[in-house]
Amino acid sequence: MSVTATPARPAPDHHAQFVELLQTSLEQSAFIKLVLAKYVGDEADLQRLIIKQLTVKDQPCLSFVYRYKTRDITKNFPLTEGVATIAALVPASFKNAHLLAVTDEAQLEYSKKGKSSLFKSKPQQLREVPSAEHNREKNRFLDLSRPFLADLGVTNHKHELIPAMSRKWKQINKFIEVFSHALTSSPLALDKPVRVSDFGSGKGYLTFAIHDYLRNTLQAQGVVTGVELREDMVKLCNEAAARLEHPGLSFQHGDVRSVAPSAVDVMIALHACDIATDYAIHMGIRSGASIIMCSPCCHKQIRLQIQSPALLKPMLQYGLHLGQQAEMVTDSLRALFLEACGYETKVFEFISLDHTNKNKMILAVKRAEPMDPTELLAKIQELKAFYHVTEHCLETLLRSDGYL
Repeated sequence: MSVTATPARPAPDHHAQFVELLQTSLEQSAFIKLVLAKYVGDEADLQRLIIKQLTVKDQPCLSFVYRYKTRDITKNFPLTEGVATIAALVPASFKNAHLLAVTDEAQLEYSKKGKSSLFKSKPQQLREVPSAEHNREKNRFLDLSRPFLADLGVTNHKHELIPAMSRKWKQINKFIEVFSHALTSSPLALDKPVRVSDFGSGKGYLTFAIHDYLRNTLQAQGVVTGVELREDMVKLCNEAAARLEHPGLSFQHGDVRSVAPSAVDVMIALHACDIATDYAIHMGIRSGASIIMCSPCCHKQIRLQIQSPALLKPMLQYGLHLGQQAEMVTDSLRALFLEACGYETKVFEFISLDHTNKNKMILAVKRAEPMDPTELLAKIQELKAFYHVTEHCLETLLRSDGYL
């Protein structure tokens, strides 16, 4: 009696199964993140690859964060291209892939001999999918894993926020949020170098942040210069930029009056005291900046000139109110002069700096089409006459160059 041999069952294609699980989680809006580990490629210091879903210009995509020993590099892919890239990387470059979804998780692992294993499990409870807004924020703004934050003392070696730096961390994130929104409404094109000048850059927190955001999140060519009067800060920041491999980031000694770049796309001047803010705005306009970001401080020039109407004197006998009036008049005139020079301008509350209680920002974004400033300039003169303002530094600078 002959016995028919049972054909051998083909080995399961764990790779195809894992890619299918990934695709399904994306289609069902259940994808949370994917981590590729056990790197076996040729790139030095590459540790792992972290992949999350986000929205870029209203289109869903996958964000690949290549985590090196001292830096991160981010690349964004459309969903289909992203899945194909992942399929090609495993197991050629990474021997371990961990998929985290709302209802389950899966881990694909390859042994040294190339044998695959696929593990699947159910979570103890349903996880929450990050909202679309959360995804955009994680993409467009910063997170604590950025290497420069550890180097500058905002986080520790485990990328945990140092409690004493929580206020600075909020300021950095708010600054990048404001810049991000301004960038989307500006005429700047990211396929060309974005030239940024940060006056009064200090220890470089915001300068590093905007360079990191341009280079790693937006994948644009950011050419960022920090300008600072304290030479020890300039040396410190240049050493950090070299150590962290931030190409296109440099710091130089000087201030807004001594350093005048020939062309600037983004001009930043936070905590510029009194008329230094006027010189900064003037430099931004003269250099053709598409975005001007100022956080003014002190308003001495206008305060000494203001002669308030008799009706307001009982209210303004209190020094606090007198100072607030000078601040309001000074910054309103600055915003109006920017409008007259072709900018869409906003004045709003900003996160406080660590060393001042001033938290106002003047944000100006260049319009696509110029406007006739005649009517606006007439209103400016009426406002000046009402408060008996004879000279405003920014107006003097602009008129000397023929902008008004």
